[in-house]
Amino acid sequence: MTFISKVARAARKGAGRPGPRLLTVANAWRLTPNMIRVVFAGPELEGFPTGREGGNCKLMIPDIGETKERFAARLQNGPPPVRRTYTIRKFDADTQELTIDFVAHGDEGPASRWASDAKPGDFLGFAGPSAPKVTQFNADWYLVAADPSAIPVAAAALEAMPRDAKGVAIFEVTSPDDKQDIAIPAGIDVHWLIHPDPHVSSVAQEEVIRTLEWPDGRVQTCIAGESGVIRSLRAFVMNERKLPKEDVYISGYWKIGLVEDQHQQAKRDGIV
Repeated sequence: MTFISKVARAARKGAGRPGPRLLTVANAWRLTPNMIRVVFAGPELEGFPTGREGGNCKLMIPDIGETKERFAARLQNGPPPVRRTYTIRKFDADTQELTIDFVAHGDEGPASRWASDAKPGDFLGFAGPSAPKVTQFNADWYLVAADPSAIPVAAAALEAMPRDAKGVAIFEVTSPDDKQDIAIPAGIDVHWLIHPDPHVSSVAQEEVIRTLEWPDGRVQTCIAGESGVIRSLRAFVMNERKLPKEDVYISGYWKIGLVEDQHQQAKRDGIV
């Protein structure tokens, strides 16, 4: 264990609660043209909780050219780095490897810029993770829908479902080459929709969902993505289909034209 990781571990214990971890990149590659997969490994992942795939976390992004030592000091003493919310895609307790997927949109945001250049030995700060967004699978039929930002949470939910689960999964991606291999139950009907410009709002997911033959029995959802799309889908599943709140996970992960801090404030203000 390095000196830096020892300091971070001691700080977490001293605080009596999990504090920031300083994670190191083991590998990074383009999973698809518009998705980057980063795998972290190292002693800093000691004690990482299992079963958190689909939960969110906070990533703290170092400044360009910042040394690991200076960044580690900032994690403990400030000033705080830029923080962004991401989803746990996978954690392998045997190999102590943590996987997080990043939407690749160039230098538009600090996390995307960091991931685009990530290589073994690079680092960032990590806080979390939360519990998964969908933890109970008791439905007769499932509705899953996601844009690129929400594919990790949707994929985690699909992979956690019983293998005899039935339903529909709708993924809206930027290009046909952005389709991913996901361990989806055979009874889930999968639709890949192509929306080449994520800066323009899309109604494609809602159009597909409204044409579905709604089944009898209990329905559960895992739906996430751009807040404008989510607002309309929430009205559909909650008001028109009248699904009980406990069977619905639906969340806006981002908003066209807003950075994350602005989007989170808009959510707190009830604007989106």
